[in-house]
Amino acid sequence: MPTTLGNAAVRLCLVLLLGACGRMNHLGKPPDFSATEGTDEYAAMMGPGLPLTAQPDRPRDHASLWSGGKRSLLGDRRAMQRGDILTVVIEIDEEAEISNSTARSRSGSESLGIPQLFGLPQRADERLPEGASLAEAVEIDSSSQAQGDGSVARREELTLRIAATVVQVLPNGVLAIQGSQEVRVNFEMRELLVTGYVRPEDISRRNEITYDKIASARISYGGRGQITDVQQPRYGQQVLDMILPF
Repeated sequence: MPTTLGNAAVRLCLVLLLGACGRMNHLGKPPDFSATEGTDEYAAMMGPGLPLTAQPDRPRDHASLWSGGKRSLLGDRRAMQRGDILTVVIEIDEEAEISNSTARSRSGSESLGIPQLFGLPQRADERLPEGASLAEAVEIDSSSQAQGDGSVARREELTLRIAATVVQVLPNGVLAIQGSQEVRVNFEMRELLVTGYVRPEDISRRNEITYDKIASARISYGGRGQITDVQQPRYGQQVLDMILPF
């Protein structure tokens, strides 16, 4: 028995240590930035790009203003291939308010009596207890009433801009993008992540795209650090919230 209790205590200590590892990164120091090498963005930008002109076999005239490359005066500088960068504009200003009210009432009454049935009720009344009679054999009354009110009010406002990288060009021409941004203020790290799929024709001439034109958009804006740790409940409290039924 003591050995079993000792093993359980060791396991509990290991669980607590693993849970604290997430906060050990910024214990007494600012949170570390996430590594940029090895990410999908980094791999996409390290790959070879397409030629700058539409006719690679013809000698290029770098002084010409009418070349077909992206660096020319009238060239299309929008992101179109793996490794290109575009700007995602996130401007969410939504407000929703829903209110409904329902009311329902119903009443019913049923009465059944057999005062005359070949004289049988009168003979039966003689044998029934005092006060009982078949004159009003069955009487049913019912009523129900229901009333409900509900309302929903929601408002969201978020304005952000982030540079994302084209990490893949799908066979149908749709671009898969991924972007991340980290800003460290004192001991708190604010991070913004965005992924999704965009059509090249939805990208503006300024090489920007709004969030509402991104399919399967995944936008995350949060933080990590000392302030976030204080705002989050402890692991023990979270476990109790999941287990306790009250």
